[in-house]
Amino acid sequence: MRYLNKSLLALSCVASLLGACDIEDTYDVLDIEVPAGYELSAGTSTLFVRSSKAYDMPASWVTGTYNSRFNSGDGLYDDVRTSGNMDGGGLGPVYAGYSCGSCHRNAGRTTPTLWTEGGTGSTGFSSMLVYVSRKNGAFFRDYGRVLHDQAIYGVEPEGKLHVDWRYETFEFPDGETYELAAPTYTITEWYADSIAPEDLFCTVRIPLRHVGMGQMMAIDTSEIEALAAQSNYPEYGISGRCNYITEKGVTGVGLSGNKAQHLDLTVELGFSSDMGVTNSRYPEEICEGQAQVNQGSLMGLSYDQLDISAEDMEDVDLYMQTLGVPARRDVNDPQVQLGEQMFYEAKCHLCHVTTLHTKTRGSTLLMGTHLPWLGGQTIHPYSDFLLHDMGSEIMGVGLNDNYVSGLARGNEWRTTPLWGIGLQEIVNGHTYFLHDGRARNFVEAIMWHGGEGEASKNLFKNMTKTERDALVRFLQSL
Repeated sequence: MRYLNKSLLALSCVASLLGACDIEDTYDVLDIEVPAGYELSAGTSTLFVRSSKAYDMPASWVTGTYNSRFNSGDGLYDDVRTSGNMDGGGLGPVYAGYSCGSCHRNAGRTTPTLWTEGGTGSTGFSSMLVYVSRKNGAFFRDYGRVLHDQAIYGVEPEGKLHVDWRYETFEFPDGETYELAAPTYTITEWYADSIAPEDLFCTVRIPLRHVGMGQMMAIDTSEIEALAAQSNYPEYGISGRCNYITEKGVTGVGLSGNKAQHLDLTVELGFSSDMGVTNSRYPEEICEGQAQVNQGSLMGLSYDQLDISAEDMEDVDLYMQTLGVPARRDVNDPQVQLGEQMFYEAKCHLCHVTTLHTKTRGSTLLMGTHLPWLGGQTIHPYSDFLLHDMGSEIMGVGLNDNYVSGLARGNEWRTTPLWGIGLQEIVNGHTYFLHDGRARNFVEAIMWHGGEGEASKNLFKNMTKTERDALVRFLQSL
């Protein structure tokens, strides 16, 4: 078998009572009793691992054919695609990433070059999606919705991203200072049109963690709608709402994406828009009608067949939905326990809802494969999956990116699920948070909360340093 059965490996580690397995990139297994409470993040899909593979291991119920398909999907997700037309090819002519895993390292968030390179960077790979349009919302004829800042050899990228940072220092009531950084994005090296800056809208996304994707797809959306009906806390300025989306002829509650703008995990869209890999849902090249198509032909590309099959895409979908979810850690630590108390006192739980449930029948994949093991589970994602106005007032811009997604306005964002967030530094080596990575740590992420998050931010702001540190320590335990 090409890939290691990670589930069996984890179980063997537990059985041998070792703190870690003696292999490369060790799987650290916690020496704790199986809990009965919120530590069980995703019911039977919970994993007790805190290594760099904490986001990238299958749930224990993934066995037999499903494990083989998990390994196949894992390979399709991580393997570097080429520009050739053979198996594993189809990259380009322009693209944003050369594999799913290039942006989602270990199923997490690859370090973006916003901070390390000031944009696209000298190496060419940025690990970001750059959305561009005119100020009136219309797409540029030669660019579509996403700027592809990478291209295969002999082909010109659509442009490059540059970011400038504006810094401002603030102070907590007890005198401790913190700094926020607001980005300004510009596009350079446009391959075709000269676009006036005043006519350009640009917003950036760094990858989402692929933690709990299967559970999210199995959520009983009637529970989300019930939360929307209940999400009215005028004393805290909170009123969440659903983003209703129509995809593939079906209208439903959006759950996936920064603005809950998708009904599913968008595997087909990811292959097409992010990598230029054509498929049955998106059969045209993403640069169709642009000069790069002809440039690609001159470099030997052929466009007479689809680059990936629906069956292979379903294996990628299966891989993502059968990933285990890391358990909470250090739950008996007094500082973590104090931080959890502060989390509730700051009313964070009104949006970051602790407990939800999945449908009895579980989840269904792209081609109809059913995953009943995801059904009937009590899960703890720390999200209501609703849209909330996150404000425009902080540093004059706040988190308003002026980008409309379905019903979501520019200032509205889906509540980010917090499960697994405390392991991001271990998995991906950085603590850049929020949609574009502008927050460099948990404190900055909290202090960027405006709008409906303003009251919670102020409650956090007015805590003692001991209490603030404890709340951060609680987030690190998730």
